[in-house]
Amino acid sequence: MADVKWIKITTDIFDDEKILLIESLPDSYAIITVWFKLLCLAGKQNNSGVFMMGRIAYTDKMLATIFRMKEASVTMALKVFEDFGMIEIVDGVITIPNWGKHQNLEQLEERRKYQREYQKEYRKKQKLLTAPEESKCLRKHLHEHNVNSLEEDIEEDKELDIDIEKEERIDYQSVADLYNSICKSFPSVRSLSEARKKAIKARLKTYTLDDLRTVFENAEASSFLKGSNDRNWSANFDWLIADKNIAKVLEGNYADKPKRYGRKEPVPGWMEHSLGDAEEQAIQKLMNESFDDEELKRIEAEQEKELAERAERLKKILRK
Repeated sequence: MADVKWIKITTDIFDDEKILLIESLPDSYAIITVWFKLLCLAGKQNNSGVFMMGRIAYTDKMLATIFRMKEASVTMALKVFEDFGMIEIVDGVITIPNWGKHQNLEQLEERRKYQREYQKEYRKKQKLLTAPEESKCLRKHLHEHNVNSLEEDIEEDKELDIDIEKEERIDYQSVADLYNSICKSFPSVRSLSEARKKAIKARLKTYTLDDLRTVFENAEASSFLKGSNDRNWSANFDWLIADKNIAKVLEGNYADKPKRYGRKEPVPGWMEHSLGDAEEQAIQKLMNESFDDEELKRIEAEQEKELAERAERLKKILRK
């Protein structure tokens, strides 16, 4: 296959969580250099992110030779990429699983195919129009057909351009700003990684910006999502826009339950019993003076007697 002269690199690549983690590692610059050299090599090969030289899979030593780097550095970098899911080793072959994120080859090839077919059909029609044996009527018919086809092609081009423009026009930052302005109790969004953009793009296919506003407002009003739970856990932006969570928050599943004040049920009359005379006297004495052991024993006996009488009255009430 012919090599591709470009690869797609987003301007916020160094805000990506994986790149940030790599930058914290020893020899981070060597690891990042290996990553960019891998991307460039994949673009040259134009093989959907599969690193093969004919039928031979690239080895660490081969890549180190091509990259003009130490084999140990390349081996270490490949291990990091595999741990982070940036590459996959399939039957001993190094692959970039999400190569389409770095190279829209399918869209590029479709566009080229469309242009080839269009030019082929156009030349065919032009040849028929210039043929001497064609009648005037046929020429007129072909001309009208040519014009109509050209107009249809122009409309298709416009629709394709609109779709591409719409794709590129997603305002990811406005969603982050909306979240930051409402969800003051949650960690703010400081950067938009590719993973976050992908999630926002997926949610906007199903939900509107007003829906997202409601989600953020419901989250800000939820004590549970802000940490008032048994796990002392709180939500964040990534959790709120996840497909499995956004619908539940939008529907108010995490809304605070209204508080109930006062007694839920009336207290039975038999429980509303005032203290007896002996109990009141004992309490009054305890508050005003001290007692010797004999006096305390007498008070305890009176209390036990009073409690026994109350228990007997309770049994009679329950038997009725």
